[in-house]
Amino acid sequence: MPLNRLNQEQLKAATAASGQNLVIASAGTGKTSTIVGRIVHLLQEGVEPEKILLLTFTNKAAGEMIARLGAFFPKKIVDRIESGTFHAVCYRWLKKITPSLSLKQPSELKTLFRSVYEKRQFTRLGHDVEPFSATYLYEMYQLYQNASLESFDMWFLELYPDHEPLMDIYLDICDEFERTKQDYGFVSFNDLLLHTKEYVTDNHIHFTEILVDEYQDTNTLQGALIDTLRSDSLFCVGDYDQSIYAFNGANIKNISTFAERYSNAKVFTLTKNYRSVAPILSLANRVIERNERIYPKKLEVGRVGDAHSPRLLIYDELFEQYQSISRQIKKSHLPNEHIAVIFRNNSSADGIEASLRDLGLPCKRKGGASFFDAKEVKFLLDILALMTNPKDMMAFIHIFEYGKGIGTALSKEFFLCLVHFGNGNLMRGILHPEQYDLPKLNPNKNMQLGLFDDDLDIGSVSRFKDINISEALRSHPLLKHPKLSVDGLKFFISFYQLMKSVQQSRVPKSILAAVIDSDLYAVIVDILSTQRARLKTGEVDQEKKGQSKDRILRKAGILLNLSSHYKELNRFVNAMILGGGELSEGEGVNLLTVHASKGLEFTEVFVVDLMDTRFPNHKLMNKSGGALEEERRLFYVAVTRAKDRLSLSYAKYDRVRKIDFKPSLFLFETGLLKGEPIYPNEKE
Repeated sequence: MPLNRLNQEQLKAATAASGQNLVIASAGTGKTSTIVGRIVHLLQEGVEPEKILLLTFTNKAAGEMIARLGAFFPKKIVDRIESGTFHAVCYRWLKKITPSLSLKQPSELKTLFRSVYEKRQFTRLGHDVEPFSATYLYEMYQLYQNASLESFDMWFLELYPDHEPLMDIYLDICDEFERTKQDYGFVSFNDLLLHTKEYVTDNHIHFTEILVDEYQDTNTLQGALIDTLRSDSLFCVGDYDQSIYAFNGANIKNISTFAERYSNAKVFTLTKNYRSVAPILSLANRVIERNERIYPKKLEVGRVGDAHSPRLLIYDELFEQYQSISRQIKKSHLPNEHIAVIFRNNSSADGIEASLRDLGLPCKRKGGASFFDAKEVKFLLDILALMTNPKDMMAFIHIFEYGKGIGTALSKEFFLCLVHFGNGNLMRGILHPEQYDLPKLNPNKNMQLGLFDDDLDIGSVSRFKDINISEALRSHPLLKHPKLSVDGLKFFISFYQLMKSVQQSRVPKSILAAVIDSDLYAVIVDILSTQRARLKTGEVDQEKKGQSKDRILRKAGILLNLSSHYKELNRFVNAMILGGGELSEGEGVNLLTVHASKGLEFTEVFVVDLMDTRFPNHKLMNKSGGALEEERRLFYVAVTRAKDRLSLSYAKYDRVRKIDFKPSLFLFETGLLKGEPIYPNEKE
C-alpha cells in the first residue's frame, strides 16, 4: 500500500487525526504522494468514498491522484470520490439542478459587459472624472469577486475614491450585466463558486474530509467556499514560498493565517526534497530565506549522486543570449522535452523561439497565448456553442462582431430580433421566421444612468435590390432592420447558409468540418490573416498573409482532430470550455513563463533575462503594490523546476531598443555575483 512508501514526515501528515490540518510541502517534497496517502488512510479508516472531496487547481492533478488510488482500490470505490478543480466540481453540482447552465469564458463575458457599458452616455453627466474603459471595469469587477466579501462600491472606492461621481453608473452596469447573465443562463467561473456557496447552504452538503491541493493559490472566494462546506476535517497542502498568483486574486493569508483562523489547527512540514540536487537546492534556499518566514522550514536533499553547480551566463547583448543558449541546447545529449527555458515575461520567448527554430530545433510555448485563446479557434467553438444552446447570446455576439460595421451592441440587437422572429427560438428565427415585425428593444429608458437606445424604425428592403439572394432570404424580417448595412447582410447570408447546412447534424466532427469549409469561415480567415499581415504603413504583406492563413487552418485542423473523439456535440463543447486550457500541442524544448512552469520539473533548466527591471519586474511590482516578496517567490519557483542542471543568464545591452541592463538583484542573493544588490525601493 502507498502508506508504506511514505517517509516519516509524509506518513505523520497522512495519518493525522481528523481536524484542521495544514501540510507545508515545498518544491519536490512529495505533496502528491502525501495527499494520495491521506485518502488511502481515510478509506482504510472506513470513510465512505463519496464523503471525501479532493479540490485541485488542474484536472490533470486530480486525475493523477485518482489514477494512483486506482492501483490499490477497486474502480467502483475510487469513482465515488468527489474530485476535480474548484470550478469543475462546482459545475457538476450546479448542472444537476440547472441543466441549461451555460459556462462562458472571460473573453465572452467581457464582450457582454461591453455591450451593456456601451449603452451609457458618460458625456452627459457633467463632471471631470474620466470613466474607466469597459475592459478595465470588467477586470476590476472580476478581481473584486475573487478578492473581497464586502460590497463592490466599498471595495472599489477604497482603490479609486475620485470615481465616486461615477459609482452609480458603474453599479448599474454591473447590475444589468448580472441580470442579463441570469436571463440567458450564463455563468462565469466566479459565478460557479458564488452559486455553489448558496447551493451548499440550501442543500446541507456535507463531507467527512475536504482535501485541498496548492492551498497557497486559493483566493478569498475559494477560502469562503471551503468554510461554507463545513466538513468534519480539512487537509490543506501547499507552500507559501510558491504563492505566485496575487495578480489573479490569490490570497496568501489563507495559508499564512491558517493556524490563527483554526484554533485546533495542526501544521506539518515536509522538508526532504527528492527533485533537485544539493547545489540547486542550496541556491534556492539562499534566495527564498530573505522572505518573511511564516512557518519555519529548511529543505534537505533527498537525492544522491553527482551534482552540477548552477551556472551564471553573462552576455553582452540580448539576442546573443538567446542564440548562445539555443546552441547549447542543440549540443545537449538530453531529449528536447527534458529541457526548459523559463522566463518572467512573454516577450523573452520570441527571441528564444526564433533562435531555436533557426537551428531546426522544435519547441513548444506554454504560458503565452493558448491554442484555445486564438480567435480562429474561439470562432469555431462559438458556432458549436450556439448550436448546443441557441439561447447563447454571447456566442452569437462573438460571431457577428466580425461582420463589417456591426459591433457588439448591434449584434445583441440582431440576436434579440431573431429570437423574436422565432417566437423565442433563435434557430427558427434564423431559418423559418414566424414573426415579421421588429421588436421594441428598450421600452424603459433611464437618461439619469446614461442609457440610450432608440426604438427601431422599419428600414426599406429595397436598398438590397442589387444583392443576389434567394426569395426566402429576401423576405426575411431582419432585412427591415434600419441598421443592417449591405456588408452586414452579406455576413448574415453566409451565416444563414451555414446554419441551414448543419441544422440536421449533431456529430461534432461533421459540423466542425462544414464550418471550416464554409464561406463564413473563409471571411473570418481573411479578416484575421489580413490583420496579422498588416504593416505599420498600413499595407498588407501578402506573403505574411498567406502564412497566417496556413497557421489558422492548421489550428482549425487540430480542433477537428480533437472533435473526432466525441459523439455528442454538447460533450465536446463542454470539454473544450472546461479543459481546453490544459491541453497542449507539439513537442520539443519547453518555453515557459514562470507561472506556466509551476508544478513541472525538468532535467535541465535555463532561467533567462535575469536583468533588473525585467526579473524582478518593476512594472508588475508597482501594479501589485511593490510585492518584491512575490517576485522572489517567482524566482524560487523557476529555479526549483531544475533537477540536475541549472543555468541563470542575463544580458548587458539590448541593441534594438538601445537599453543598458544591470543584473537582477536575485543573482546577488544567490551568491553567483558579488556585491550589494540595488533593491527597487532604494532607487531614486
